[in-house]
Amino acid sequence: QVQLVQSGGGLVQAGDSLRLSCAASGRTFSTNFMGWFRQAPGKEREFVAGISRSAGTVYYGDSVKGRFTISRDNTKNTVYLQMNSLKPEDTAVYYCAVRLAYSRNPKDYDYWGQGTQVTVSS
Repeated sequence: QVQLVQSGGGLVQAGDSLRLSCAASGRTFSTNFMGWFRQAPGKEREFVAGISRSAGTVYYGDSVKGRFTISRDNTKNTVYLQMNSLKPEDTAVYYCAVRLAYSRNPKDYDYWGQGTQVTVSS
């Protein structure tokens, strides 16, 4: 079992920055691939970013490339999502998730954080 607890998020204006955190406990954190997803009302859950166990490989969704940065600190069992130049279309509930290997499909993920709301006003 893996438990994921998220923090961060909130209401910001367009162009602002936010950082989300996701702290893991339970199974050995450093062996897992971590991903961030988001889901806006009426839309499917979307892959935002992912990072390999060694932090050597990162992946991003096309809509956030160049603006968002994913990182992880295995000593703290935590993954981060730094979101810069936020746009109103980034408004969604953001989730962290974990699985053994890279995937952009949310159905492949085994464990999920509780979700955190990010709202970007224009």
